[in-house]
Amino acid sequence: MSSAHNKSSAVAAVEAALDAGVHPGREELRDAVRALLSELVRRAPGRTVEVRVPPYGAVQCGAGPRHTRGTPPNVVETDPVTWVLLATGRLSWPDALADGRVRASGHRADISAYIPF
Repeated sequence: MSSAHNKSSAVAAVEAALDAGVHPGREELRDAVRALLSELVRRAPGRTVEVRVPPYGAVQCGAGPRHTRGTPPNVVETDPVTWVLLATGRLSWPDALADGRVRASGHRADISAYIPF
């Protein structure tokens, strides 16, 4: 998160665990994912893209046509650790896509303009 926003304690705990080379605790990881998803929604209001970080959360964001039923046309999906790395600037969007750590489908699924925080 930017210096203008206080980094949640969960995000800080997950970053510290990753820096130490250990897997973050489940509760901290869950709380960090949810805090960072909330920040994404705040920065990119709308309902054009669905961002999924199973098993901890999914949000809709981004200006444009609103999705209401069925499978959304614009979907981003990744694992919790990758989401934290992306949202905090420790992993770039192009690298995550190239490594297959992020799956993005739909012509509006590129959320790189909104991350990192």
